[in-house]
Amino acid sequence: MALTARRAGRDVVLWAREPGVVAAINANHANPDFLPGVALDPGLRATGDLAEAADADAVLLVAPAQHLRAACHALAPHWRAGVPAVICAKGIELATCALMQDAVAAALPDAPIAVLSGPTFAAEVARGLPTAITLACDDASLGRRLVEALGTATFRPYLSDDPIGAQIGGAVKNVLAIACGIVEGRGLGDNARAALITRGLAELTRLAMAKGGRPETLMGLSGLGDLILTASSTQSRNYSLGFALGEGRALADILGERHSVTEGVYSAGAVVDMAGRLGVEMPISAAVDAVINKGQSLDEAIRALLSRPFRTEGL
Repeated sequence: MALTARRAGRDVVLWAREPGVVAAINANHANPDFLPGVALDPGLRATGDLAEAADADAVLLVAPAQHLRAACHALAPHWRAGVPAVICAKGIELATCALMQDAVAAALPDAPIAVLSGPTFAAEVARGLPTAITLACDDASLGRRLVEALGTATFRPYLSDDPIGAQIGGAVKNVLAIACGIVEGRGLGDNARAALITRGLAELTRLAMAKGGRPETLMGLSGLGDLILTASSTQSRNYSLGFALGEGRALADILGERHSVTEGVYSAGAVVDMAGRLGVEMPISAAVDAVINKGQSLDEAIRALLSRPFRTEGL
């Protein structure tokens, strides 16, 4: 996103927690730990000082979902009232079942909030490949200014006034992508994966509607678009984790090899908890949670899904 903002003509300061990352960006215009093989714009500066990063006209919040509230609390003493917070993290807070918007609002009460979500693999965005995303915001004027600030010929934001729907789509698709990876790793076939994507879309739409989101939002980039991308490519951390689980590997071993966060692992329990509180049935998400967090075997989870009663198609 820092590269995208630079391509749009913005001056950008990137905050990083790791001193080595800051040094590599400033000295070598590279981030080999998190974005290997991508040359960074020489005009992009990195800092370890949150006050310097917060001194901006807008701040993109890209910390992992389970750490976003803490990052915002750390930013709060340096935040100027009225500076918009653009949420780029996709997830639901495990401890509270809060959407990212609610976590940010609690920590930064004076910040107008927007949500950036949609089908985006970081490496492709960084290389400037064509990408379309949803920018969801309750304030249409702010949304238009952010689209103007970030949009380019190859990074195309579509404005939405449904941040709840955009957040639910971005969070739940990670859980469903794990399920689709399991199907592929287990050799259950393309028919099964197509069925899982379709019924998974029904699940996340039900949850979004129960939270006040609109179903048409989930038919767009931040719902169906993101789900298709994440549930069908090994570039996806969630899909590739599910694939490895399907092949029979242990979750701890898979996570131990990874440098970046696989959000669906942490969001699975939160999604199921939120659904339970709202009385929403989400059998695929519940199966992923049972395998990852409750010790159920893959065979048991698959058998339980395939033995569910037949029903009328729809939400």
